[in-house]
Amino acid sequence: MEILMSIIAGILFMTGTYLLLSKSLLRVVMALVLLSHGSHLLLLTMPGLTRGAAPLLNLGETTFTDPLPQAMILTAIVISFGITAFLLVLAYRTYKVHNTDDLEELRGSADE
Repeated sequence: MEILMSIIAGILFMTGTYLLLSKSLLRVVMALVLLSHGSHLLLLTMPGLTRGAAPLLNLGETTFTDPLPQAMILTAIVISFGITAFLLVLAYRTYKVHNTDDLEELRGSADE
């Protein structure tokens, strides 16, 4: 199960890197979304997945769940949601001002 999650995270990283190298501003935003989802899956896979068992830790006489992976993923989701919202507003504003989504044209207009 861990190998499947690692392969899916790798595919998300690969697709995000490919989209990050494109000329479209919206594709760059989508690349950052895919990279953040890949990191969420990586954080989920890191502590190890057990099939058919509850995520419990046995320390002495007490048994409890490990809250650290869930807390890290929840924090990462909230941060990536805020960054995605900011990037979408920034991309929309850039499109409205320059009337283009092409990063090559935007770079050319910044040189002038």
